[in-house]
Amino acid sequence: MTTATKSMPMHRRVNVTLPEDTLELLDRVAEKGDRSAFLDRAVHYYVRTVGTEILKKELRRGASARAARDSALAEEWFKVNTDVWPKKTKPTR
Repeated sequence: MTTATKSMPMHRRVNVTLPEDTLELLDRVAEKGDRSAFLDRAVHYYVRTVGTEILKKELRRGASARAARDSALAEEWFKVNTDVWPKKTKPTR
């Protein structure tokens, strides 16, 4: 029995059913005997791309939902900072 390491990933055979037009497209863009490697790269690319888009949407939604709270906190801390930190003075020449 062998163990998988980062340098040697484990591969498993799976059965996938694809529509005929998808298979024809796959055969046009993947070199002969390279379907598995092509599909591997395509799945990773898709997940990275879609994952990034989902994250961006969630960040926008969260920022909008918390905008009033965040502005109030920033204003509150701005007052604290201006009271605590000395005013900047112009350097003398």
